[in-house]
Amino acid sequence: MDLADFRKEYSDRGLKREEMNADPVAQFSEWFAQATELGLHEPNAMTLATVDETGMPYQRTVLLKYFDGDGFVFFTNYQSRKAKQMAQNPRVSLLFPWITLERQVIIQGTVEKISTAESLKYFTSRPRESQIGAWVSNQSEVITSRKFLMQKLAEIGEKFSKGEIPLPSFWGGYRVKPQMIEFWQGGPARLHDRFLYQRNAAEWKIDRLSP
Repeated sequence: MDLADFRKEYSDRGLKREEMNADPVAQFSEWFAQATELGLHEPNAMTLATVDETGMPYQRTVLLKYFDGDGFVFFTNYQSRKAKQMAQNPRVSLLFPWITLERQVIIQGTVEKISTAESLKYFTSRPRESQIGAWVSNQSEVITSRKFLMQKLAEIGEKFSKGEIPLPSFWGGYRVKPQMIEFWQGGPARLHDRFLYQRNAAEWKIDRLSP
């Protein structure tokens, strides 16, 4: 198989400076709405990149749960590999690969934990099975088998069979506060359109980048 044969010419959809919102979060909201309206599979799926203490990068797909002018929020186990790495180095990167739309968005910034009250509000909105799942998984830890995991699921399910399921102390949300957001639109002849937003104090500076 020759991977050079995997070649696709991008459309001439284009992206113009005058079309870009002065606020990158508002621009992201527009693109996210379009991805959702067109029925893209999990448009909120994003690649989260962190680095360990040696500088080795790690990437994984997580789900964006909400966003606003303060940043982009996702949830995870506070004892997971990603959480430990973010505790050591809060600088992270997010990537939204909306391939069907020939678009991608890259976000760089710093991450911080959200409040317990904010985590609880989201946790109680989750399906009961997902709430139990948060209690079951010691994320990133080595386990002997899937059978062990299912046994623990049964035990936790029995423990919380009645009443509300409490928020685990080891689970909650993170907010990525953006310092840079890049919007990428594929173009013909590999002449893609790229616009970079960089925070300058309270304002955003916008530059067009060469493809």
